[in-house]
Amino acid sequence: MKKTLIAITALLSLQSFSQAIYEDERYVPETDPLVLEKLDQWQDLKFGLLMHWGTYSQWGIVESWSLSPEEYGWCERKKGSNPDDYFAYKKEYEALQTTFNPVKFDPDKWAKAAKNAGMKYVVFTTKHHDGFSMFDSKYTDYKITSPKTPFSSNPKANITKEIFNSFRNEGLWAGAYFSKPDWNVDSYWWPKYPPKDRNVNYSPLENPEKWQEYVDFTHNQIMELLTDYGKIDILWLDGGWVAKTPKAEITEWYKHTLDNAEDGYLKHRIINQDIKMDELVVKARKQQPGLIVVDRAVHGKNQNYLTPENRVPEKTLPYPWESCIIAGGGWSYTPNAKYMSPREGIHTLIDVVAKGGNLLLNIAPSPEGEWQQGAYDLLQAYGDWMDVNSTAIYATKPIAPYKENNICMTQNEKGNVFLFYMAEENEDKIPAEVIVKSITPKKGAKMTMLGSKTRLKWEKQAEGFKVIIPENLRNSLPSKYAWTLKIDAVNQ
Repeated sequence: MKKTLIAITALLSLQSFSQAIYEDERYVPETDPLVLEKLDQWQDLKFGLLMHWGTYSQWGIVESWSLSPEEYGWCERKKGSNPDDYFAYKKEYEALQTTFNPVKFDPDKWAKAAKNAGMKYVVFTTKHHDGFSMFDSKYTDYKITSPKTPFSSNPKANITKEIFNSFRNEGLWAGAYFSKPDWNVDSYWWPKYPPKDRNVNYSPLENPEKWQEYVDFTHNQIMELLTDYGKIDILWLDGGWVAKTPKAEITEWYKHTLDNAEDGYLKHRIINQDIKMDELVVKARKQQPGLIVVDRAVHGKNQNYLTPENRVPEKTLPYPWESCIIAGGGWSYTPNAKYMSPREGIHTLIDVVAKGGNLLLNIAPSPEGEWQQGAYDLLQAYGDWMDVNSTAIYATKPIAPYKENNICMTQNEKGNVFLFYMAEENEDKIPAEVIVKSITPKKGAKMTMLGSKTRLKWEKQAEGFKVIIPENLRNSLPSKYAWTLKIDAVNQ
């Protein structure tokens, strides 16, 4: 995944090239009734797991990005015996295939932890930009099941299949992350030329047969995933620069970029790379009816929901969206990663859901195929909290103003409203009186705290209302970090 907020003033609204998603981005609604139904179901799930995993985990680096010959911090080469020699580095990086042997891989354990945390779907990196396939593709030998890869002799060698099966067995949806660029295959980075940046290193227009070879390769790999790996609910495509890009947009991109490049040096380019996405989606949905397709950062009908990266929007958004957030360290495995505190993690989920989004929390497995203890501890904290409060999370919608001070709000189809009192740092008790000014319960409405049967007294105020929390409840609260008040009905 690309780091966000790069050259933000230069890129402006040129979303097809940037991985950053902005609140004012245009959204093209889906028309397929099966997809619309699936999207509605997905919006009720609220909480999912993202996993970045590949050979790069052995070096603890930023996924594939050090292979990109661009002068950005996340592309910096710091590992290997000679990181200043690009071609020697690339050879050494690709040789990580020959040492990748995650013998402690136990997807059942991950799936159980995710389910316990309240997660409802998983999105797994079947292939990142480096082109290493974490599935048994017949179109490449740069894959987890190749004889060159030590783990290929393991009964669980087809990692993607094992992960999807384990998570589906626990009732979670399966989502396939797939990188549209592939920096290993000859039809994208043609050995005839050196790689120049993240893009294809030749002109697709002047080399149509070579480009068609790449389009076919990409379609074939994606259709493998959608044909041989059971029910797939989400196709989550990364690498938004691989897209059909109109000349006017290309011209505008260069204008903005050059305006911010005093010496005229461009760290990367923008190229029309028509991957025939419309055709692919038709084929994909014949195989997987109702499939949600997320062609990230590419404006158009094949981006069924938007994906703000490692941040939460400041407001509710008028279309389906999902914040993908790092749980600890980086997107990929980071030795000694520091994870979110339980309070931070739970508050992030509440904030996202109150604004109408889903939270996709990233956890990165180790080279040996394990999660760090910090990941398990965080998911356990989510699970403990969700055991009490999940009815205020799943299948809810925003209610204006969605947040007042440290109180977030959601509502369900029955008209019940939930108020999340989010504890400040070191605050272990809800106040004896909680005042909310922006909404008012209906006369005689019942109010309780989730996890308690005690009916709470409330009083109408000049603005809003005040609820009284009895001392015995304050001394034995049903959860930590955030407490949820349920109101049967409010005045609209």
